[in-house]
Amino acid sequence: MEVTGKIKVINAEQQVSASFKKRELVVATEEQYPQFISINFVQDKCDLLNNYNVGDTVKVSINLRGREWVNPQGETKYFNDIQGWRVEKLQAEAPAAGMAPMPPAEAFAPATNFNEEEHDDLPF
Repeated sequence: MEVTGKIKVINAEQQVSASFKKRELVVATEEQYPQFISINFVQDKCDLLNNYNVGDTVKVSINLRGREWVNPQGETKYFNDIQGWRVEKLQAEAPAAGMAPMPPAEAFAPATNFNEEEHDDLPF
């Protein structure tokens, strides 16, 4: 799976235990209602974020992880985690080469200078 958007936050690496480290990235999707997706990078994948900055447009490859946990009262809880494993910087889209520029909106305004008495030979 992939998530595409602009980097909103890159947190510092956290050493959770002697043998486990993680780093969080937040990506804001670029859609009508942007979503802020928190993605965790763990272990050696933490270093993947070193070459990125807030504001970069990226495509992040992710895996969804889930686990079950039974608390001391016997209630079962479920947790989800989004783990990143690859990041690619995307270039901002530029207009296609060779395309003519879009004329101003006035060019599409209805005609107001026509003569109604002028003969129109169009069949419709």
